[in-house]
Amino acid sequence: MDRSDSPSRELRLVGRDARPDRTIVRLRSGVTFGGETLAVCAGPCAVESAEQLEAAAHAVAAAGANVLRGGAFKPRTSPYTFQGLGERGLELLRASADRHGLAVVTEVLDPRDVPTVARYADMLQIGARNMQNFALLREAGASGVPVMLKRGLAATVDEWLLAAEYLLLAGNDQVVLCERGVRSFDPATRNLLDLSVVPLLAELTHLPVIVDPSHGTGVARLVEPMALAAVAAGADGLLVEVHPEPAQAASDGPQSILPAEFRTLMERLGAIAAAVGRRLPAASLAA
Repeated sequence: MDRSDSPSRELRLVGRDARPDRTIVRLRSGVTFGGETLAVCAGPCAVESAEQLEAAAHAVAAAGANVLRGGAFKPRTSPYTFQGLGERGLELLRASADRHGLAVVTEVLDPRDVPTVARYADMLQIGARNMQNFALLREAGASGVPVMLKRGLAATVDEWLLAAEYLLLAGNDQVVLCERGVRSFDPATRNLLDLSVVPLLAELTHLPVIVDPSHGTGVARLVEPMALAAVAAGADGLLVEVHPEPAQAASDGPQSILPAEFRTLMERLGAIAAAVGRRLPAASLAA
């Protein structure tokens, strides 16, 4: 593929030429992204209450996840919808994760909040809406905390990788790319989940790549097949929305799966992982 006229010439830090060996991102909890073991991040879209989060954390840990996801600060299209619990949500995430032996990934929206979120989280998430928030990228890069960088709503691969370049340029090479689908003309699904980007990124960058089938489809019944397909395509992990009562969720209920459905997904994922030379996290499926 001829990319001589591509912005990829500017990938001085994230390109494969810069680092021939694959980067393994390591969280302080011991969870890794990019190695033989898959990283499975699961939990609700938003932290709504202590009871809701505890139920989700217990369920995903018992099923074998190793990272608890959940939003304490929520970027919402409407200013009148639930915006998250703020620092109280971070406290709940940290407490539930510690009780169940999980790491924490959660979104940061504002450069001014990076130090606060970094006190509680093992990984900072930069969401699709903020992929090109360059002030936030620089601040997160300077934090020293691993970063999950989600693909923008209509971002090209080059734009996404150049956003990652900002993080590395700020001194942080602990970056994971997250494919979450791009906006499409077809309303049948929330987004168009681009799984072809997984093996493509393996050619272009040394950074790990995970897939979010929840935002990628917006349809709960499609999450499992796309999660399995993502791992088959070579993804280093998954980001899955799991809610104890999706119908009552404050955000993204239609794409959230039940704890029992997540457990089934994890049970089926083992065979796919083994077929491509990967393995599930060590958490017990019998818990």
